[in-house]
Amino acid sequence: MLFLGLGIILLAMKYLEFGAVAEWSWWAVLSPFALAVAWWTWADWSGYTKKKAMQRENERKQARIDKSREQLGLGIKKRK
Repeated sequence: MLFLGLGIILLAMKYLEFGAVAEWSWWAVLSPFALAVAWWTWADWSGYTKKKAMQRENERKQARIDKSREQLGLGIKKRK
């Protein structure tokens, strides 16, 4: 996401001819988009995206369990 944001900012600066970016080549301005594509490709290939999604799901599941136990008055079990 960082590369995408940086690319959008640089693209806007180049288009509006703002600052030193107006003098840069288009290759330099568009390179963050290529880096974003490379990052997303690696993240999907390596399983990083799936692992992060599973972690978020497990955290939400544990929060629901803890909330239910608290509402039932059973207290929260501490995980080891």
